[in-house]
Amino acid sequence: MYHRTSRVAAAATAALVGLALALGTGGSPASAEDPANLTGIILGVGANESQRIVTWYSSADTAQKVQLAPTAALANGEFPDSAATFAAIGGANIATSGGYNRHAVLTGLQEHTAYSYRVGTEGNWSPVYSFKTQDFEGDYDFLFYGDPQIGSSGDVAKDQAGWTDTLDVSLAANPNAELLVSGGDQVETANTEAQWNAFLAPDKLRQYPWAATIGNHDVGGKAYEQHLFTPNTDRSGRYYSNGNPAGTTSGGDYWYIYKDTLFIDLNSNSYATTQGGGGDEAHIGYVTDVINQHGAEAKWTVLVYHHAIYSPAAHAKDGDNKVRRVDFPTAFSNLGVDLVLQGHDHVYSRSYLIKNGAKANPDEQPGAADVFQGPGGVLYVTGNSASGSKYYDITKPDNSGTSGAGNGADPLNPDSYWYNSAQNQEHVRSYVKVEVRSDKLVVQNLRSGTCAAPNPAVERGLVCTNTPANQPVGSIVDKVTVHPYNGDGQQLQVNVPNPAPGEFGWTIDGYNGLVSLGTATEHNGEYFGASGHLNPIAVSDTRRTQAPWSISASVSDFRDAGKTFSGSYLGWVPRVLVPGAGAQASVPVPSSYDDQGQGLSVSRGLGYAEQGHPKGTSQLGAELDLKIPGSAEKGDYRATLTITALSS
Repeated sequence: MYHRTSRVAAAATAALVGLALALGTGGSPASAEDPANLTGIILGVGANESQRIVTWYSSADTAQKVQLAPTAALANGEFPDSAATFAAIGGANIATSGGYNRHAVLTGLQEHTAYSYRVGTEGNWSPVYSFKTQDFEGDYDFLFYGDPQIGSSGDVAKDQAGWTDTLDVSLAANPNAELLVSGGDQVETANTEAQWNAFLAPDKLRQYPWAATIGNHDVGGKAYEQHLFTPNTDRSGRYYSNGNPAGTTSGGDYWYIYKDTLFIDLNSNSYATTQGGGGDEAHIGYVTDVINQHGAEAKWTVLVYHHAIYSPAAHAKDGDNKVRRVDFPTAFSNLGVDLVLQGHDHVYSRSYLIKNGAKANPDEQPGAADVFQGPGGVLYVTGNSASGSKYYDITKPDNSGTSGAGNGADPLNPDSYWYNSAQNQEHVRSYVKVEVRSDKLVVQNLRSGTCAAPNPAVERGLVCTNTPANQPVGSIVDKVTVHPYNGDGQQLQVNVPNPAPGEFGWTIDGYNGLVSLGTATEHNGEYFGASGHLNPIAVSDTRRTQAPWSISASVSDFRDAGKTFSGSYLGWVPRVLVPGAGAQASVPVPSSYDDQGQGLSVSRGLGYAEQGHPKGTSQLGAELDLKIPGSAEKGDYRATLTITALSS
C-alpha cells in the first residue's frame, strides 16, 4: 500500500535498506569463462517518486543485482563501498526470446539527487547509467508517447531512428520531464526480439522512467512482461484477455502514485469475457477499487490504456472501441477521473470534456484553449506515432449518433467527430507534454519531426502534409488548459517546502476556487505563518420579510496523502467588502496556535444581518491567518472550506 513518510524517517529507511542489501545479497560472480551477457536494460517507474524499477535480460541464470550510488560519490567511475545493492529476481524467458529476465526495485531514493547505477554482479557489470530525482512534491511535467510500434513500417532501422529522434528531441526540449508514459505498441510483433532491441536502444530509456502500457501488438507474447516490469500489478486472470496469466500472452492492470497524481494503467486488450477474461467490467472494478483506496492520496487521476475510444482515424468505428465507449465513460466520470491517455489509432486527437458518454457542455467550442471540468468532465487524448513507423488518416463522421457509441458529426464542426475538440494528422512524428500544476493540467501536442527523415512511413512513400519552414520541430499542434472542478466550496492549497534559514516558502497559484495564502515566513524557529484573502462571497437578499441571515464556514484538515495538520491553525478576520443587505462582519477567529482554541476547524461566522435589514447585495470576505508549528512536514497541502448560508 502506498504511503508517504516524514523526511527524517525516509532518510533513515534508505540507509538501513542499502546496508542490509549490501550485506545480504551478494551472489557468486559469474565465472570469467562464461560471463552473463546483460542486455535490454530499461529504467521503469516505481510505486511512487522514491522508487524506480530496473529490468533487463541476461544470457545466464545467475544471481544478479543493481548497484546504486549518488553520482557525486563515484570516484573515477568506481562505485563506493557504501553503494546500495538491490537483489534482482526473474525467470527464464520464452524459447523465442532466449535467456532470462531480471528486475530489481530501487527504493529509498532521495529527492534532488543524481544517481548512477549498473546491473550484474561482481566482475561482470553492465555499463554505468544515470538518472536524477527532483522535488518529491509540487509541479512537474511528464511526456506521453503514442505507438512507437518498431517494425511496422517494414524497416526496423528506420523505425528505431525515428523513435530515438523523438526521445532526443522531446527530452532536449524538456530535460526536467519526470516520467515517460507509454501509449502501448512498443513493437510490431510481440515476441520479435530484434524489434524490442531497437525499441530499447535509446539511452534515454535508461535515464528517465518508462511507464509501460500493453498494446494489441505487444499482448500476443510474453516479451512485454519480460522486458517491462511494472509496480502494483494485478496479474489475475480477469485482466488477461484469455483469463490465463500463465499462458502465452501478456496482461495485468497496475497503478502508481507520482507527486500527487494517481496513474492507473489498464490492459484494454481484455475487453470482452468471451475468451475467459473479466472484460471491461473487471477493469471498471479495478479502477473503482484503486480510486476508493488511494484517490485521497492524490489531487489528479490519470488513466492510461491503448485502445483510443475517442479518436478519428482507422479505428474510430471499430466494434471493440464502440463497446468500450459505452462501458467506460460513465464510470470514469463518476469516479472523478481527470485525464485519459490512449494510443492505437496513430493520429492526434483531443476530446471535448466528456461526461457519462456525451459532450459535457454542448457550448464548448472546437479547439478551446481553456476548458472547465465541472462535475464529471473527463478529457481524452490520443497520441500520434512517436516513431513515424505508421500513421492512420482521419476518417469521416457518419450519422450514427452524437453520444454513446455513435460516430456522428460535431454540430459545431461537421468535418470532425462529435467527441473531438481537436484532431490532426500531418504524417509527422509528435508527442504529448502534460504540465501538472496545483490548479490545472496543461496538455499540448508537439511536433518531434518534420516531413524529412527520420520519418519511416514518409520515407517509404507516404505523402507528408507538414512543411519544415512553417511547422518546425518543437512547434505546437494543439494546446489546452484543463481547470478542475473544486466542488461547491472553496479549495485551499498550501505548499510547504523544506525549511530554509530565516524563510519557509508557501505558494499557491489561485484559480477557479483555489485561495492563495502567499508565502510563509519563519518566526523565531517556532512557527510558520502565512496570510491571504478569502475569495469574495456575494450575498443578495431581496425578500420582503427582511428576515435575518448569516454566512458561516468551517475548514477541513490540511492534507497531503498521509501527512496532515489541523484546520484549527487557520483563523480569520471577517470583512464587509461591499456594504448592502444589512451585512455586518462576524467577530475575528484566531488561529489555534494563538489561543489553543479550535480556529476554523468548527463552523464560524463570516457575516450576518439582523431582522429588519434593508434589501440589497453585499460582498463578504476575510483576511486569512494561518500559523503552523515549526514541525510541519514539507508537502502540497489542501483543505476544503465549506460555506453554509442560514436564514429564517
